Amino acid sequence: MFKEMRRKDREIGREEIEEILVKGEYGFLSTISGNGYPYVVPISFVYYNNSIYFHCATDGHKLENIKNNNKVSFSVAVDTEVLPRKFTTKYQSIIAFGTAREIEGDLKEEALFELIKKYSQQFLTEGKKYLHNAKDKTRVMKIEIEHITGKSNG
Repeated sequence: MFKEMRRKDREIGREEIEEILVKGEYGFLSTISGNGYPYVVPISFVYYNNSIYFHCATDGHKLENIKNNNKVSFSVAVDTEVLPRKFTTKYQSIIAFGTAREIEGDLKEEALFELIKKYSQQFLTEGKKYLHNAKDKTRVMKIEIEHITGKSNG
């Protein structure tokens, strides 16, 4: 169903993949628009319980796309550095394929708090208050990972 990685010499294992998902600042979510074109958008995310979670507004392009076709891909790159003299780039990256769906209730609050812990670690008390006030004004999506690969150069 999924193609094998062409550059096997750069393939990384599950532990390194998870490290990239934990330390990545943002990722790129790819969905398919109703007109058949791909739509890619950078998002804040958190890797939690072997899934990827992100929050968003209550409506918009990516949500319309997911409603019509919940198959998505998601990528993250970290530790990038252009190496001009070597005509290459140093990096670590992942690409995941899966299905996206909205979550609600306790899992929604857990995922939102995990996002707060990731991006606002020093403001957890304020984050809990923010979460309480904002949780009904946001949607939380979960990407259930069906296939994931990672690679590294350098």
